[in-house]
Amino acid sequence: MTDSTFSCRIGCGACCIAPSINTAFFGMPSGKRAGERCVHLDGDNRCALFGEPQRPQFCVDLRPEPSMCGATNDEAFAILERLEHATKPRR
Repeated sequence: MTDSTFSCRIGCGACCIAPSINTAFFGMPSGKRAGERCVHLDGDNRCALFGEPQRPQFCVDLRPEPSMCGATNDEAFAILERLEHATKPRR
């Protein structure tokens, strides 16, 4: 269950870097590789597309919660990297 009171840590950016996005989206016509910084992440690690219609559906659907974000930015990166690896399609 998602905690509706949980919100992003300002300046984290883990969810805009760690996961891959396998579909093309505004500004990234080939999608985004895991570990690649999204072109829409600004210098303060905030999404420049937040609330905009060009924001990828993957990002719209991704909601911060303690089990994904952990207690620190480093923990968020580690959790998201493990999730990325665990859900990567096997060839």
